[in-house]
Amino acid sequence: MLDQVTESDPVVGRPRTPRVPLQDSDALLHAIGGRLRLIRAQRGMTRRLLSAHSGVSERYIAQVEAGRGNGSVLLLHALAAALGIAVVQLLEDAPDEGTPGTRLARAVATLTPGQAELTLCWLEERFAGAPAPVQRHRRIALIGLRGAGKTSLGRMLAERVHVPFFELDQEIEREAAVDLSELFDLHGQAGYRRLERQVLERLVHEGDAAVIATGGSIVAEPVTYELLLRHCLTVWVRASPEEHMQRVLGQSELRPMHDNTQALEELRAILASREALYRRADLQLDTGGRSLPESLHDLLQLLGRPA
Repeated sequence: MLDQVTESDPVVGRPRTPRVPLQDSDALLHAIGGRLRLIRAQRGMTRRLLSAHSGVSERYIAQVEAGRGNGSVLLLHALAAALGIAVVQLLEDAPDEGTPGTRLARAVATLTPGQAELTLCWLEERFAGAPAPVQRHRRIALIGLRGAGKTSLGRMLAERVHVPFFELDQEIEREAAVDLSELFDLHGQAGYRRLERQVLERLVHEGDAAVIATGGSIVAEPVTYELLLRHCLTVWVRASPEEHMQRVLGQSELRPMHDNTQALEELRAILASREALYRRADLQLDTGGRSLPESLHDLLQLLGRPA
């Protein structure tokens, strides 16, 4: 009885909040910092860009990522909102994305309440629900970092196999009626991600054959990526970080990475953080050292189409 009293607050019946040992607190802070750094890298966001979208100082972000950011939950909430994630994703270990239960939960999360109810009834009766393989293979999605050649290859492939071509970012701009930079200014990362998912849902349900070039960070959005994997034959278009960088710098568009003196190191970090996700693609195409016609030839062979 005495032990029970010492483990309770003076208010009868209310358990005392346990204290976290100092060494466990340090481990928690380092875990939060590691998750923030990983998610930021997966989304291709610099600390400066994350600071601009969240209103949290770069200094605090650096402290969090170093495991020293013992600050307000409100600041962590602001960072999570700017990344387009729930704050709990910074506080808890992520579930194993490869387990059937996790993948099923992500897939169900893409449905409307009515669709989810119908799906549940169908699963209870049939115990399965993947799209027919033939239908899925008629829709080809190219994933990978910017500079891999997704857009150019996608257009050439679509023309060769006589199906529509869609660049997901262009479709998002068309849906939003503003360009991407203005979309981010108005609605932030979360707004972009919502539109990305909505546009992808429309594309995979409007037609049964297409080539889709996706944004490089789509793999970091579990629900959207599961939607893509479920409805499309996915191809990871890849190259070395150095070749990615050369191609990006050779393009006319200006992106935040151009102004960063550590751009190549950041690109390597982004690739490392996403590599396991990219490897979930059905196929891989290495475009390193290959011209566009050569890469198209390789891609057609990979798909089993006449070259």
